[in-house]
Amino acid sequence: MTIHSVNSANFKRFWLGQTLSQFGTRIGTLGLSVTAVELLHADSQEVGILGAASTVCYLLIGLPAGAWVDRMLKRRTMMVAALIRCLAVLAVPGLWLTGGLRIEVLYAVALVVGVVSVFFDVAYQSYVPVLVLEDDIAAANARLEATAQVSTLGGPALAGLLMRAISAPVVMLVDAFTYLACFLCLSVTKDAEQRAVPTPETKGRLAADIAEGLRFVRDQPVVRRLAAAMGVSNFFATMVATLVPVLVIRTLGFDSFMLGLVMTCGAVGGVLGALLAPRARQRFSVGAVMSFGLLTTAFFTVSSPLAALVAAHSRILAGAVLLVGEFGLTAGALLFNVTQVSLRQSLCPKNLLGRMNASIRFVVWGSMPLAALLAGWLGSAIGMVPTLWIGVVGSVVTVLPILTVDKVMTAATSPTDAGTPEVAR
Repeated sequence: MTIHSVNSANFKRFWLGQTLSQFGTRIGTLGLSVTAVELLHADSQEVGILGAASTVCYLLIGLPAGAWVDRMLKRRTMMVAALIRCLAVLAVPGLWLTGGLRIEVLYAVALVVGVVSVFFDVAYQSYVPVLVLEDDIAAANARLEATAQVSTLGGPALAGLLMRAISAPVVMLVDAFTYLACFLCLSVTKDAEQRAVPTPETKGRLAADIAEGLRFVRDQPVVRRLAAAMGVSNFFATMVATLVPVLVIRTLGFDSFMLGLVMTCGAVGGVLGALLAPRARQRFSVGAVMSFGLLTTAFFTVSSPLAALVAAHSRILAGAVLLVGEFGLTAGALLFNVTQVSLRQSLCPKNLLGRMNASIRFVVWGSMPLAALLAGWLGSAIGMVPTLWIGVVGSVVTVLPILTVDKVMTAATSPTDAGTPEVAR
């Protein structure tokens, strides 16, 4: 099978398609949130339900999606997913123009986009080792993560500006266009991947295939720690992120442009974190890099409740706190993410990549709808600021499973340790 260099034109076509997909995702996330809060006057609970609708798919189909993707052609899977997402988001401006847009429509669109995104994301993360040389996997992931952030630098701010001149639902047309452009880029990307040929032994083994992916995550000591850390991190990060649109637009009194600016500032930090990850990995241990990234994220998460507190004295200062905080927490998150993705890809056999990624996402992303619902309920029951502080405290414990990664890897690669094959594979 032909494996391409990370510098090949073929990889760059895939790279552009994924960047456009990420661009569309950011536009769509902002567009749906602003449409719900500003136009449909959604409260905290409804915003929580909207967040849950976009991520509940990982609980519903996350595990079988990995087994299915391992049997599918990954590029074709991504192409179909891109087209379905394009059509789904077009429903928002269409129904808005005809006067039929309701909060239930946003729930449905978020659910459909979330379902196909499960397949797209699992296929995408499993496709990188198929497309590039093994030595280029870390560099490819760094470029993909960095430019995914670069693509969002102007996106949210531009969406915010557009929403000043036109209604938020119309901005979803831009989202649809990016998904269509992603489809076209993937259509001209070349690979030699062959569909797995079913045998009498593999037919009807969906449950067994799912179990094999789960066992790998459970039994591989490093991957198990990564899954635990990401699960805790995403849960509390989702609690905070769910309430940020309400905080910015309703509590602090900013408009949609400011919300876009906050997200753009986070993207700048994300670029920095993604670019620093390979260099940091050359100088420091993998555990140290990931731990620093998670602690940085936890530290800057304080910015959300802090902004609400200082707003009583200065709204400008509150805005500055939000911008700096989003920059710092996203930089730390991307420093961690680039490092952990490359690490688990290198530890997993290629025939298990889809199921491993799906199992990870089931654990990690499966917590997000529960976190969104909890954030919405707590925001209404005890107030938004106390709920944000709960998210801050919870994010600190994220780093605990990562603190022993270096020790585990050292023990597993020791010549006298019986666990050598477990990490080497």
